[in-house]
Amino acid sequence: MTIGLTSAPTNLGLRPPAPTSVPGTAKAPEALREAGLYRRFAELGGQDRGAVLPRRYADDARPGVLRNQQAIVEHARRLAGRIEALRADGLTPLVVGGDCSLLVGAGIAMRRAPGRYGLVHLDGHTDFRHPGNSDQCASLAGEDLAAAVGRHWPAIADIDGLGPYFVPADTAHAGCRDGDSALEETTALLGAVVTAAQIRSHGTAEAARRILEVVDRDDLDGYWLHVDVDILDPSVMPAVDSPDPGGLGAAELTDLLVALAPRATGAQVTVFDPDLDPDGSRARLLVDLLVTGLAALGERRPR
Repeated sequence: MTIGLTSAPTNLGLRPPAPTSVPGTAKAPEALREAGLYRRFAELGGQDRGAVLPRRYADDARPGVLRNQQAIVEHARRLAGRIEALRADGLTPLVVGGDCSLLVGAGIAMRRAPGRYGLVHLDGHTDFRHPGNSDQCASLAGEDLAAAVGRHWPAIADIDGLGPYFVPADTAHAGCRDGDSALEETTALLGAVVTAAQIRSHGTAEAARRILEVVDRDDLDGYWLHVDVDILDPSVMPAVDSPDPGGLGAAELTDLLVALAPRATGAQVTVFDPDLDPDGSRARLLVDLLVTGLAALGERRPR
């Protein structure tokens, strides 16, 4: 199955790092291109299928409304259309972000597709802040999983009446730290939750087994694979918005992707921030990891 790469250089879901600046994740696709990501996937037969550009960033959060909310909704609809076009052309989508707000666009695409799809959410955080557990909702990149399974405001979790984009029981999360504030809630709600500490203790094969029990079922038509690179330990990948100790090593994440990618319907990579990688070394490391881990993306997905 041929991979179709689409850049989605958005930073709309993140808070500003300082009052007069914007998050650097919008630069990630081109930084990864410079580090060889698109060339190396092309050598494997992948196709570069352009970019889905966001509107201008605005720090406009207010009570009951997310930062950049309307721009996120518009971008999600357009990204969903691009994912659908790639699949119609027989390609497996690989969306190179960008921040985690991209999950809403992917969710819309999967919800509009015939059949029923699960979600694998690999992330250093559960990203499960929502109006039911916090009065601080403002940035979708920390709330994307909650939105994806229908736990957020309808304006973001039920776009075009399609929510929830993924059924909670068809969703597996892996990679959060033991101190994550939503760990208990997500463990009770989702099909599986595997912490980074559990992955390190029991191994990537066991983590993959638990995840695939949830998403690789006969009653599902595939699953979307979300990869936030802050699942890595900051000693490996400090160039992210919210680095937290206790994450995975590069080999552990690579092995997990190798196990999960072949049966995935598509994938997205998020939250790498080139502003925090001045010498480009983390971009090169990430390219090596992604090319190895995602080389077989979609090769054994259900037909």
